[in-house]
Amino acid sequence: MTTLLYAGALGLVFLILTIRVIQQRGASGINLGDGGDTTLIRRIRAHANFVEYVPISLVLLGLLETQGLGNLWLHVLGATLLLGRLLHGYAFAFSDHSPIGRTGGIALTLLSMSSMAGLCLWMGLSSL
Repeated sequence: MTTLLYAGALGLVFLILTIRVIQQRGASGINLGDGGDTTLIRRIRAHANFVEYVPISLVLLGLLETQGLGNLWLHVLGATLLLGRLLHGYAFAFSDHSPIGRTGGIALTLLSMSSMAGLCLWMGLSSL
C-alpha cells in the first residue's frame, strides 16, 4: 500500500508537469516540438526527466514492498523520491533559474534510486 501512496502522489506531479507543457504550448502557439521557445524547452525537459526516472523508481519501491521491506524504510525512500521530483520539477517547470532545485532534486532522486536498487540487489542475492 505504501507504493500506492507514492505512485498516486507522483502521478499528480506528472499531471501538473503535463499541464505546464500544455499551457506553454497554448501561450506560444507551438503545437509540435519546442520551436526554440526556452520556457517550453524547460517545461518539456521537466516532464521528460520525470518520465525517465519515476517509472523504474516505482517498480523498485514496489518490489521492495512485496519483499517485506519495513514500512518506515519504504516511506523514507518514497518521500525522498517525491521530494526530489518536486524540487526538480519546480526548478524546470516553474522557475527560470533554480540551481538548488535542480541539483537537490536530482541528488535526492539518485539517492533514492541507488538505495532502492542496492536494496533490491541485496535482498535478491540474500535469497539465493
